[in-house]
Amino acid sequence: MKKGVSIILLLILLWGVVAALSEMPFGKAKLEVAGHYTDYGKEDTGAANIVTSVVLGYRGFDTLGEVTVLFLACIGLAVVLSTLKKQGCGARQTPSLILNTGFRFLFPLILLFGTYVFMHGHLSPGGGFQGGAVIASGFVLMYLSVPKIKRLNHFVSTLFESVGGLIFLVIGLIGLKLGSQYFLNNFLPNGEFNTLLSAGIIPVIYIAIGFKVGSELSKIIDVLLEESE
Repeated sequence: MKKGVSIILLLILLWGVVAALSEMPFGKAKLEVAGHYTDYGKEDTGAANIVTSVVLGYRGFDTLGEVTVLFLACIGLAVVLSTLKKQGCGARQTPSLILNTGFRFLFPLILLFGTYVFMHGHLSPGGGFQGGAVIASGFVLMYLSVPKIKRLNHFVSTLFESVGGLIFLVIGLIGLKLGSQYFLNNFLPNGEFNTLLSAGIIPVIYIAIGFKVGSELSKIIDVLLEESE
């Protein structure tokens, strides 16, 4: 049974590689492809940030792979830590007054800034990965400042992580169903260029990725701290 499933998956992968190379032979017309990105990226995706139009449009499969790698890393870490014996690491150092006070002032601002980054990824440098990492850094500061604070609810973090990944995947499949040349077909209205409500599906995907990455990184930090205790 396992061998049969493996053969089917390999055949699907082989079909995907052959189909891609038949449309654009490897290494050929590189300049034409790059030129298309810069000349038609705005028209195809509606994103003011050309990098965004490439990452979440023409090369959406790459971004899906990056999200999958982070997900697998989270699972791998949890599996490895579950096999280790817990060892005492001594008493923790009491956080300083400056650190504790700084956390209470900066934590909401960090969350707000992370949200801003992934909501404006289609307009300026940033996006879901960057915004999610900023949000996770806020939780690092929280754990350093208040060691005895109540930890993350793993059910809630897993829910955000799963829903974010599912939204990304479903939007990509809708794009394929509509006959797009690339993974993520911009099937929503582009809106007014260079405004927050623009670029069609891209802001939706960045919000989903932001929640997913933020939840995964925060959960990794939480699991590491639980094991250290």
